[in-house]
Amino acid sequence: MIATLRGRRGWPSAAEPGQAPSREPAPPEQEAATVPEPVVRSARAALIEESVAALRVGLVVLGCDGEVVLANPAARRLGLVRAEAGGLTPHSVLHTLGCRVTQPGQQRDVDLELNRRDLPDAAADGPDRLGVRVHLVGLAGGYVAMEAEDVTEAHRVARVRRDFVANVSHELKTPVGALQLLGEALVDALDDPEASRRFAERIAHESSRLGRLVTELLELSRLQGAEPLPDPVPVAADRLVAEVLDRTRTTAQAKQITVVAEGEHGHTVYGNETQLATALANLVENALAYSSEHTTVTVRTDHRADTVLMSVIDQGIGIEPRDLDRIFERFYRADKARSRATGGTGLGLAIVKHIATNHGGRVDVTSTVGVGSTFTLRLPGRPPADIAVEHNPGEIAEDIGQAEVQPGAPAPRP
Repeated sequence: MIATLRGRRGWPSAAEPGQAPSREPAPPEQEAATVPEPVVRSARAALIEESVAALRVGLVVLGCDGEVVLANPAARRLGLVRAEAGGLTPHSVLHTLGCRVTQPGQQRDVDLELNRRDLPDAAADGPDRLGVRVHLVGLAGGYVAMEAEDVTEAHRVARVRRDFVANVSHELKTPVGALQLLGEALVDALDDPEASRRFAERIAHESSRLGRLVTELLELSRLQGAEPLPDPVPVAADRLVAEVLDRTRTTAQAKQITVVAEGEHGHTVYGNETQLATALANLVENALAYSSEHTTVTVRTDHRADTVLMSVIDQGIGIEPRDLDRIFERFYRADKARSRATGGTGLGLAIVKHIATNHGGRVDVTSTVGVGSTFTLRLPGRPPADIAVEHNPGEIAEDIGQAEVQPGAPAPRP
């Protein structure tokens, strides 16, 4: 059987109903081309196969007995099917869902979280849990078509949002509840000046903690939002260190902790100076919070290739290995008791991480329990092509000695 293909360049169009076909001979390039129908079907099948393979969503067709009739590469990447000696095998959850669609035209939609670690075709570096939105349609002959969309990231964001709301509610509830109780106690103790003073001090402490929590929540929300960063500007690393040492002077002197600056001078980082100072200050304040009296906190500046390293080294209690991977999470506290005592919000290190990431850098930590911890900010030291360095590193280096914090009167470094 022969099929005539028309409508393409070089082929005449079919005559309209009731209209006699043209008797004029067609130009050579417009002569009708005839192709055997099996060739047409083969080309069409190849096009369909190529189109299905190019889909970003997973497509699986199951037969009457749950066997895999069709599975595109996306379905394999998602771990929805796996190859065995007898052919492809569907994920057990998909097999169960397919058995529930028994009529042609019947449709179902379901969101799933699958454990795909036991599937050899799944990506080795992918998450343990795979979020999939599946649309099932019953076909004639007992077949079931499944369209599967990877929504792992959407599920992760939803979990983060739920956890964040729960954590914020809990963190806000604590100081608010304390303020309520302290206010009631203060009313009952109006005739006792000593008790009234003690309750008033506690109210001031909890109010300050609540204010810090709200401020850091707003800062973290801004860092995680879609608001673009300001254009990067050259910032002297020495100036950052001097500002942070001056900012943390009072806290260090109150705990009789020595804060010193060491390392190289004259380096420049690029970004937003206010945010970079906040990140470094958070690391120093964290070191002060978890260090004992009469110890030393060191801020060291070095460089490697095009990266400036700003390390904060303490002699504090250290961090357990099991906590190292989680300390940059929001509201995570390795030592909850000490954090409550110091008024920590659990957001400081999360802010550091987001500032570093937004500046094209990162923050690392190494720690030994009972010895201390080292947090290192790795920031870009190569300037954008259109930015010129306008500060004098030599002049700022002289300020470092004047900004060092000592238990007593600070002395300039030689």
